[in-house]
Amino acid sequence: MSWAAQRRFIIMLIIGSIIVALVATVFFTTFSQAPSCTDGIQNEGETGIDCGGPCPYLCTADEQPPTVLFTTALTNAAGRTDVVASIENKNANAAAKDVPYNVTLYDAKQLLLQTVSGTLDLPPGATETVFIPGVISGKQAVANAFLTIAPSAPRWFAMAADTRILPSVLNTVQSGSPNAPSVDATLGNGSSTTLTNVQVIVLVRDAQGSVIAASRTVVPSIPAQGQATAIFTWNNAFPNAPASIEVVPVIPLP
Repeated sequence: MSWAAQRRFIIMLIIGSIIVALVATVFFTTFSQAPSCTDGIQNEGETGIDCGGPCPYLCTADEQPPTVLFTTALTNAAGRTDVVASIENKNANAAAKDVPYNVTLYDAKQLLLQTVSGTLDLPPGATETVFIPGVISGKQAVANAFLTIAPSAPRWFAMAADTRILPSVLNTVQSGSPNAPSVDATLGNGSSTTLTNVQVIVLVRDAQGSVIAASRTVVPSIPAQGQATAIFTWNNAFPNAPASIEVVPVIPLP
């Protein structure tokens, strides 16, 4: 091979190497991606596909489904039926936001009267209360109510501690008349942040622990290091003598 031919061969070899390197770079950039929690592959220490380990979401094997502690339908003298329910999150280090639920109501013959749906947050290791006013109005008598959450509905993510600022219930006072009872609850805010539009639910129980009345209100503002009053009223008498009152502030997850 002559010197000129050798030089041409070396030049073509260099040019070919450059082209191959460019093609390989473009291919790698286009068709490969860094490991992530959304790549559909179990990698980077994940205990499942895109879950566990460094990923925020829990794997199914590590989850505990929420437990519905009770669902109660409350019908007042005007024929309006409200529903109150309590849901427990047994995952001490995990939470779920905007979890969908369904509430079904049946009459004494177990005929379906109404189905309503909504969403709720489940903070870690906490019990949340749901109040749904005016589900049914009229002459339809509700015998049973059930709140259900599909096991696959919550998207559990790791949350080692509840970071919400929760007002404390300092005092509750029952007042009003037998036919128009009321409850005043004093809420305290020990933080340095003013709390606004705080949803508050009250549960009134009889001596057997059954919920006989419930209501919901919104407190516009609880000043930092201050107090505010939540007022609940009813237009009819309680069906049984009240034995205890529970006031539950409902604060959404951040």
